[in-house]
Amino acid sequence: MTGLSSVRVAFVALAAAVALVLQTTVFPHLAWHGVGPNVVLLVVVAAGLARGAHFGMVLGFGAGLLLDLAPPADHAAGRWALALLVVGHVAGRVRQDAPAGVGGALAAVAACSFLGSSLFTLTGLLLDPGAGVPDLLEVVLAGVVWDLVLAAFVVPVVMRGLTRLDPAALAT
Repeated sequence: MTGLSSVRVAFVALAAAVALVLQTTVFPHLAWHGVGPNVVLLVVVAAGLARGAHFGMVLGFGAGLLLDLAPPADHAAGRWALALLVVGHVAGRVRQDAPAGVGGALAAVAACSFLGSSLFTLTGLLLDPGAGVPDLLEVVLAGVVWDLVLAAFVVPVVMRGLTRLDPAALAT
């Protein structure tokens, strides 16, 4: 691993750790009907958009596993790891096809937030049936709105940090 790539990995690990701490300590107090933003998901989307599908998948799995294990987790471990792995892949694939700019990034955040929250919810239905689908759809949509609001603050910072650590990424 080169010095620049190790700095990039350290940056994204720090971003994911800060997002995890904010998501588990600060944002539960601002939640609407128990639903708050998924800051970790936003970091994974930003990394996927900035560095591609492979980078997004690896970060998504690692950050999702941390999210699964961080207190006050009350679900089966691996659900967020699976959801964020898929989100990282989709965000990286969007990078290739979507137009660059704010609109493309917000569309990617909305799609990835819906996808990740839906995957997490569907695995919950399979592993712990009990909640009704209409209630879960309301939770997913509220999460997407939260993520879109917070995306303006998180996604540009992470993407700018990753592209500054590797200016060659702008050419791809």
